[in-house]
Amino acid sequence: MLSPLSRPRRASLVPLLVALQWRLASDVVSAVLPSGQHRDPELPLVVVTWATAGYEKAADVAFDALLDRGTPLDAVVAGCSFCERERCDGTVGYGGSPDELGETTLDAMVMDGGTMQVGAVGQLRGVRDAVRAAQFVMEHTEHTLLVGESASEFAVAMGLERSDLTTPESAQQHTEWVNNDCQPNFWVSGALLPDPARSCGPYRPTHAGTHATGNSSVGHSGAHRSARDRVKWVRTDNHDTIAAVVIGSDGSMVSGTSTNGARNKLHGRVGDSPIPGAGSYVRAPDGGCGGTGDGDIMMRFLPCYQAVESMSRGMSPRDAAIDAIGRISRHYPDFGGAIVVVNGAGEHSAACSRGLGSTWSYAYRSGTMDRHAVGTVDCL
Repeated sequence: MLSPLSRPRRASLVPLLVALQWRLASDVVSAVLPSGQHRDPELPLVVVTWATAGYEKAADVAFDALLDRGTPLDAVVAGCSFCERERCDGTVGYGGSPDELGETTLDAMVMDGGTMQVGAVGQLRGVRDAVRAAQFVMEHTEHTLLVGESASEFAVAMGLERSDLTTPESAQQHTEWVNNDCQPNFWVSGALLPDPARSCGPYRPTHAGTHATGNSSVGHSGAHRSARDRVKWVRTDNHDTIAAVVIGSDGSMVSGTSTNGARNKLHGRVGDSPIPGAGSYVRAPDGGCGGTGDGDIMMRFLPCYQAVESMSRGMSPRDAAIDAIGRISRHYPDFGGAIVVVNGAGEHSAACSRGLGSTWSYAYRSGTMDRHAVGTVDCL
């Protein structure tokens, strides 16, 4: 059987006709293909994680930046910045996901698939424009990642404004969490006092815990118990990321991410979003990837790097996505996460784990489409 890339040219009329039918049928286009893979032979292309209202709008904002003669980098920054301002699902931008101290901090990254340059910020404090700060790291320094208060000082020096990231809503979330004995949290129960499963900290190691290095009964059972428990509260309303992959008309590729991380995280935690290969990755001409979900687990496997590497070796986007998520699920079968994958030909697909539900959707727009469309895949 001929692959989609080796079929006669007239075969490309089929997806174009299907896309036209979708646009005539609805203002917002949605489709589920049997293969789980979409082909949009017309560039440019924008693909964004999630398909709720804010993320769908972000896809259109990014595409509009391209129509306004912007670069793929401009488009990525525009789309992610939109979600930062609009606080997409409350899990991107200011006023969401307060940490143990009640503070909202931000992670973001941009990556150029032609030069392989990366700029990223982690635990950004008091600055709302996280993806722009990441862009400045890439454009004005030789570094890849800046974190914490030092990242904030850099962002301000580059002209971004200091601003309180706490809102009445996020302050109330934190108060309710404390009143609920700080449940749930990201501490592993069993070698700490008081017991993190029952009360707030501060915590200290028990005498046995201080000698637990190399003790498999503590290290391994604790880690896997935590992974099973956390799926109950790592949900779409408290643990999302916007990740975008943009391919320009000339084939140039850029990806980016932005998030406020996991609610109730330890102060100082940095997730997968600003880590190249974990939250996002792009390499021309092979393709790009963006991820969302339980970043503490996902960053251990670099799923986006794995997906792009697999495509460079001949895998389709769908197969590459399934392979990357499967590598995680073999170790953490209950984890919640998804990636969206794009190759240089404009084919895109995704894969998700059951921890996110039975299906997962992402938004995209390409070529002459006048609005975003939605791709949906069954979770593994």
